Amino acid sequence: MKKTLAIAAAIMTLGSASVMAAPVNQMAANETAIGAGSKEQYLEHKITNKATLGYEHADRDEYGKDTQDVYLQYDVVGSQVKLIGGYRWKMPGDNDNAFGGVAVSTPRVMGLDAYASYVAGKDFNEVQVGLNKNILFNVDLNVNYHNTKLDGLDHHEHGVGAGLTVKF
Repeated sequence: MKKTLAIAAAIMTLGSASVMAAPVNQMAANETAIGAGSKEQYLEHKITNKATLGYEHADRDEYGKDTQDVYLQYDVVGSQVKLIGGYRWKMPGDNDNAFGGVAVSTPRVMGLDAYASYVAGKDFNEVQVGLNKNILFNVDLNVNYHNTKLDGLDHHEHGVGAGLTVKF
């Protein structure tokens, strides 16, 4: 496990300095995206034409925890359908979970694309829908709604968020 985390950190460091639910980004090979939202920060790097490696940190203070994810997205149909696999740790109850899921997005038209994603692990499931709008060269505005359900808790963590993504 320590080797995997060290390799992921090294690859992300090559892309840029370190900076969660992260928006679904459409990127070219060797492109990097750094983003910050209402309660999350993330860093992604497209390591091949089809694979994106990412790290995400979310301030889920509703549960008194800051969750962290390391994930891989794999483009299945263009960059509009992606399979997602990863590992989330520092969840409430000190549960760590491997997870899997899928994301779909629309083609970008006039600087705007919509997306939806679903991921689930042993102790949680999470849905996100959102819009990315290019506002300046390589800067996107993201508006989203997320709903996270943690097993064993009586309520969902959900809400509307906004953030900025810089791609280079």
